Amino acid sequence: MNSQQRKIKVIISGGGTGGHIFPAISIANELKRVNAESEILFVGAEGRMEMEKVPAAGYKIVGLRITGIQRKFDLRNLSLPFKVISCIVKARSIINEFKPDAAVGVGGYASGPLLYAASMMKVPSLIQEQNSFAGITNKILSKRAKKICVAYDGMQNYFPKKKIAMTGNPVRQDVINIQGKKEEALTYFNLDGNKKTILVIGGSLGALSINEAVRNGLQKFAAHDIQLVWQSGKNSFAGAKEAAKEFGAKGIRIHDFISRMDLAYAVADVVVSRAGASSVSELELVAKPSVLVPSPNVAEDHQTKNAMALVNKEAVLLVRDSEANGKLVNTAIGLIGDSEKQKVLSENISKLAMRNSAERIVEEIYSMIK
Repeated sequence: MNSQQRKIKVIISGGGTGGHIFPAISIANELKRVNAESEILFVGAEGRMEMEKVPAAGYKIVGLRITGIQRKFDLRNLSLPFKVISCIVKARSIINEFKPDAAVGVGGYASGPLLYAASMMKVPSLIQEQNSFAGITNKILSKRAKKICVAYDGMQNYFPKKKIAMTGNPVRQDVINIQGKKEEALTYFNLDGNKKTILVIGGSLGALSINEAVRNGLQKFAAHDIQLVWQSGKNSFAGAKEAAKEFGAKGIRIHDFISRMDLAYAVADVVVSRAGASSVSELELVAKPSVLVPSPNVAEDHQTKNAMALVNKEAVLLVRDSEANGKLVNTAIGLIGDSEKQKVLSENISKLAMRNSAERIVEEIYSMIK
């Protein structure tokens, strides 16, 4: 891309989880990098995580009063069509006022009404589909979108082939910059460089099955002299600390949230994680041998599909959520003791990494509005 592109105005919509918000902010940062004069407006869902994270990253955000569909029978679903209509009306007025050159949807509740309104108003729109399985909203929007940026092969099963661009998922650059940080990481987490370390990422709130399995397996980790860096999430933090008490200073480091994920990745020999799109993209870039436990509590079970795309290329090991308590700890201990298997997984996962994803997406935005 030219180092200096012309100034443009872009609306970025979506959010709900870090997996949607961090890529959105990465795209905004890249737009600003290629032209600092470009104007960016975020549109999110009121009361969701983006309303706090986006302003913290230095961008303006407007909220829509939208919620997702409840998967079980719920009276709240009856009001959903009215909310969607009122959000489309509000999205039209936001677009009228901001007058964007392009609209980008990253997934999450707000991207549906905003991209639908943008397409009705002839504003070129781009979908950034992070998962290996397209959600229902993006499938509907794809008929109206000009470009669809994806991170997995085979997405023509869901989207018109001629609109697809393989870009990968933007990730937080500071998180994947781990070269030469092992010594700093050992000091930061107060760990022994002669022992093996497993990084357990239980999510920002806490992945119940992962946390439960690790808590029940602490004795096994200690018996194998394995160190743990364990992000338990806020909800499981107290229980995790209590369970680890009897092991004293035996290399079990528990955090409700790890702010220095670069150091966590740098110190890890093996990673245990959920299979959200952002997590998978980070693991590909840091090339760590990993055990994925897909969350079953997501739309269309897309985390299992993300994980299977890697399992089929012998790039990760998979433990199903329902089997985590019986299998996860043994699988992780087995992997950390098998350097040959680690090497194979590490080599295969690194082949799937797509670098400069935000840059590629911004190129697609510019080519779309020429």
